[in-house]
Amino acid sequence: MATYLGTNGSRIQNYTTDPDNPNTGEVWYNGTANTLKFQFESPSGAWSTGNVLNRPRYALAGAGTQTAALAFGGNYPPGDNFANETELYNGTNWTELNNLTTARQSLGGTGTSTSALAFGGLFPSTTVTALTESWNGTNWTEVSDLNKARITLSEAGVSNTSALAFGGDDFSAPRAQAVTEKWNGSSWTEVNDMNSARAGSGAAGIVTAALVFGGSEIPGTVGKTEIWNGTSWTETTDLNTARVSLAGSGTNTAALAFGGATPHGALTEQWNGSNWTEVNDLNAARDVLGGVGTTAASLAFGGTPPVGGQTEEWNAPSTGVKTISTD
Repeated sequence: MATYLGTNGSRIQNYTTDPDNPNTGEVWYNGTANTLKFQFESPSGAWSTGNVLNRPRYALAGAGTQTAALAFGGNYPPGDNFANETELYNGTNWTELNNLTTARQSLGGTGTSTSALAFGGLFPSTTVTALTESWNGTNWTEVSDLNKARITLSEAGVSNTSALAFGGDDFSAPRAQAVTEKWNGSSWTEVNDMNSARAGSGAAGIVTAALVFGGSEIPGTVGKTEIWNGTSWTETTDLNTARVSLAGSGTNTAALAFGGATPHGALTEQWNGSNWTEVNDLNAARDVLGGVGTTAASLAFGGTPPVGGQTEEWNAPSTGVKTISTD
């Protein structure tokens, strides 16, 4: 077995207190505590459970970050009840804010907690809409419609003036859509289609650099992944597990894909720009959930089954000090 001296070039140091900034893998002896310690890094991130939504629901949309997130729209039991509620997450609790103008489910959403966009969706139970609403941090305002009405579409973007909407289902043959539209703050413009028409995909990124993964070609669940460079979509490495109705977060070079239709509803995969790797599962398996954030700090909320307000926080690998032995 290699020694610490042989692999690191120094003997185990004896300190009266722990060093301020130890290197990962460094071992030392704390003479005051009579303990042998080392600096470790956890192999992957993990999900932890947070406080629930005030209105438990599924097929909702979201915007923002792990500590400043919006959840809006969706459906809640019993029966079909289309939600217009908007809630803000501050890293600890959800607070109700002003409602969407039009209650709907299976809509798209992107932006931040103070500058968001909601578009498309289903209302009532058989009407597919192109309606778009803009959020200014206080109220929703109706703006120009999508060119193509759709539900279960995917999205990317940073604000209520810069968004991308792609894929979805319009309830007419052939159902699954490849249409991509770009929002400039006042209108939607059709741009180049995805290579694979699908609905219920996960997504991440911004208007000039997006990622889409998974979904259904109606019929048929896929793991297909495509990268958007601001002009066109390019096929790249598939998810390890094909699934639909999942959520996503991050960028087109560093993303998370989580949840999805059973039996894969807790599965989480991480994207590094070229490949997907399975990491730690959600604590609660679910699909048609909301998701925002980055690969370092993501938020998953809502979903079914069962219909719940479950909230989970993803935090990236962490470092810490571990005691090896004591007197």
